[in-house]
Amino acid sequence: MHIGLVGLGKMGANMRERIRAAGIEVTGYDRNPDVTDVPSLEALVEALPAGERVVWVMVPSGAITDAVIRDLGGLLTSGDVVIDGGNSYYQDDQPHADLLAENGVGFLDVGVSGGVWGLKNGYGLMVGGDADLVARVLPVFDALRPEGPREEGFVHAGAIGAGHFAKMVHNGIEYGLMQAYAEGYELLAAKDLVTDVHGTVKAWRRGTVVRSWLLDLLVEALEADPSFGEIDDWVEDSGEGRWTVDEAIDLAVPAPVISAALFARFASRQEESPAMKAVAALRQQFGGHAVKPAGTTGPISDTTPVPDAAVPPHA
Repeated sequence: MHIGLVGLGKMGANMRERIRAAGIEVTGYDRNPDVTDVPSLEALVEALPAGERVVWVMVPSGAITDAVIRDLGGLLTSGDVVIDGGNSYYQDDQPHADLLAENGVGFLDVGVSGGVWGLKNGYGLMVGGDADLVARVLPVFDALRPEGPREEGFVHAGAIGAGHFAKMVHNGIEYGLMQAYAEGYELLAAKDLVTDVHGTVKAWRRGTVVRSWLLDLLVEALEADPSFGEIDDWVEDSGEGRWTVDEAIDLAVPAPVISAALFARFASRQEESPAMKAVAALRQQFGGHAVKPAGTTGPISDTTPVPDAAVPPHA
């Protein structure tokens, strides 16, 4: 079997290596000349057997994915297959499938989890699309998934869009799990009673109900930087957390943990919080509570109380 792979970044390059290790020929294309196997997308298509081509796309979601799929639609022919393995929005999948179908080209959407560890550990795969196409590409999926029972690292989740929808929810859950571990870590560190925070978290790795790979990674991060002094508290979001919350709202599904985890990431990017300034101002207004002058740190010092006339009698 011979497939093409577009996008040889952190995940794409590792996926190429893992697929090759399974005995499947891979021709990769990337705009970076240092990592690409061929000079152009056209050359990649020409290197694959016509009518049997499978091209896996691993590029950033949105406009870049749109452009690559549109270009492939003009180069591929009937019987070929395109796989979108990036973190694309699931509602983009059907339009992509419709565009490719105009030339008889099939389409699968695949949610891929595993990050930079996927080369060693394998990738969790969630696939959407036609069952016949899934069966055709199964050797590639088997090469990428972790060792062990197929159903524990791979699922044909449903029709077109199901793979990316499943990955979206997966990432929303990931937001909540990471936030819970982070808050637990901060709570341990805030209490003088616990003198070995790192050791406490490490002791959770076996026998406890909160053990997980994410916990393992937290322990490794603490070993590398015990106080997290070398990293800023700014946390970006990939967009999938937002999409998950949007879907929860549309479907009237309560998702308070995932929502709170997303909003915590927003809060991490604020040098100052206008909302909390408003809360402080309101507490001062209704109760005469002390506030800090802007730019100060340390305990709140006494301030001039708000005149009684400004405080309602039942505040």
